[in-house]
Amino acid sequence: MSVKTVRLTMAQAVARFLSRQMTVIDGEKLPIFAGVWAIFGHGNVSGMGEALYGVRDELPTYRAHNEQGMTHAAIAYAKAMFRRRMMACTTSIGPGALNMVTAAAVAHVNRLPLLLLPGDVFANRLPDPVLQQVEDFGDGTISANDAFKSVSRYFDRITRPEQIIPALRRAMQVLTDPAECGPVTLALCQDVQAEAYDYPESFFEEKVWTFRRPRADVDEIAAAVETLKAAKKPVIIAGGGVLYSQATEDLKAFAEKYGVPVLETQAGKSTLPHTHPLAMGSVGVTGTSASNDLAMQTDVVFAVGTRMQDFTTGSWALFRNPEMKIVALNTQAFDAGKHNAVPVVGDAKIGLADIDAQLSGWSAPSAWTEEAKAGKAKWQEASDAVRAPSNTELPSDAQVIGAVQRTLTSAATVVCAAGGLPGELHKLWESGAPGSYHLEYGFSCMGYEVAGGLGVKLAKPDEEVVVMVGDGSYMMLNSELATSVMLGKDARITVVLLDNRGYGCINRLQMETGGANFNNLLEDSKYEVFPNIDFAAHARSMGAITTKVSSIADLEAELEKAKTNDRTTVIVIDTHPLIATEAGGHWWDVAVPEVSDRKEVQDARKAYEEHLKHQRIG
Repeated sequence: MSVKTVRLTMAQAVARFLSRQMTVIDGEKLPIFAGVWAIFGHGNVSGMGEALYGVRDELPTYRAHNEQGMTHAAIAYAKAMFRRRMMACTTSIGPGALNMVTAAAVAHVNRLPLLLLPGDVFANRLPDPVLQQVEDFGDGTISANDAFKSVSRYFDRITRPEQIIPALRRAMQVLTDPAECGPVTLALCQDVQAEAYDYPESFFEEKVWTFRRPRADVDEIAAAVETLKAAKKPVIIAGGGVLYSQATEDLKAFAEKYGVPVLETQAGKSTLPHTHPLAMGSVGVTGTSASNDLAMQTDVVFAVGTRMQDFTTGSWALFRNPEMKIVALNTQAFDAGKHNAVPVVGDAKIGLADIDAQLSGWSAPSAWTEEAKAGKAKWQEASDAVRAPSNTELPSDAQVIGAVQRTLTSAATVVCAAGGLPGELHKLWESGAPGSYHLEYGFSCMGYEVAGGLGVKLAKPDEEVVVMVGDGSYMMLNSELATSVMLGKDARITVVLLDNRGYGCINRLQMETGGANFNNLLEDSKYEVFPNIDFAAHARSMGAITTKVSSIADLEAELEKAKTNDRTTVIVIDTHPLIATEAGGHWWDVAVPEVSDRKEVQDARKAYEEHLKHQRIG
């Protein structure tokens, strides 16, 4: 049988294949890859570089300034698109590739689709060792790209041009699978990128990918229904899986029908709008008092699309009812079966419907629902108080959040990642539409914020995107600020940079665990000359419109101006490093030394041991 073929290099085959993969969103057929981020070097410029140039009108290529930054932007894009579209990233061999490993872990932990195409060593090994090659004295097959194996859902090294056929097909299966979804790494040997092969034309036929909705086993549904019907104090904990399943309206209808209050994880925040009476807000270590008071009493937790990590569960010391049971609805069996839960392995949207079909006739006791609503009203008073305007010289993070919220409102999408701000935002930000709260807190990766804001803006070019970032995280990675300026108005973001002169969040944790103020705030670090960084000037040097404000009122005025600026704006404000919102929150298991000469540590250890008594083991 004769097969029609086309002779291409392996890199050309990759580029052509990616440009032909499609999806359908709201009835419109679109390329599933919105583009490729690329920083070229000797390991990918002549192969992938030439190939991407050939498809530049179908598959846009974006130039970045840092490999980790561009990969964060790709991750943020996929998250903002609820995993329905994604991006690829290509780098050279060596440091360029390894710069993406941290970001790969972000995608891995957060279950987000990401295609990584790093250059690799020569498959023929004739020029070995090539520039930037990592050599293993005992294993000739090792390269720097082996570092991706632990943070990839699927990894392959392409040592022959025809290997890309099964590898790309497997990659697409993983990237579009709701349970397996995560980063895929295809390490492209640089000589093989340039090698030609007669590829079957059928390999490049347009393919439309739809996202499956797996249905849970009938026995699992029955067990979940039985558990829920016995509940007297039920809560729903909504995770990111609700958003990715496009099940926010379904969960809202479910909660309303049965009178069940909804608590939100970091990834699940914005599942319900803040204004909804059953939206209790954040749960866990950074939870509202409304959510955490209910969590301490609940007898059944209906966990939808969440992996129930320690910040959600207060290190498993939050739930105090000894009879508490968990029903876990999740597409991934690994997550659904955690912590002795009643597992329901399936899609959130379909699973909610199947449970609803058998749950009719039951509802949460009205007294429980009313208690939840009263708790929310009490929390709202506390939240309003800490976010209120102030003329203090060094405002708190909460007061800055209040200013951003009042000016940009819940219509804006807020982006943040690590440090103290995620905890304050989780408690205090009043979300609007699904996805308007964009936090990377699965991996809590410092440096995600600016690049993440760029990725979100590319996904939502018509919406206001505000990045809130501390000085410590900004210093980690800020180079994609220049990329956002370079890409023009459609990449315009507003960055609010809170300068507390160090790592304020970890400094507070250090103090809470009895430690001395040491090596976190700049003033407590070793230095000969105290660093006095002009963040406004730094951002201005990359082309952003910048200003430094000295009050909350000035911040609000500059935020108003930023709405009409023609490019990215950075607003710097000095903040207090020690003030955090005391209302709400919960203990978190951070081990305190058993032995210390310092009384502060000894006292912290005693308190730590008391908290450990509340942990649920197993």
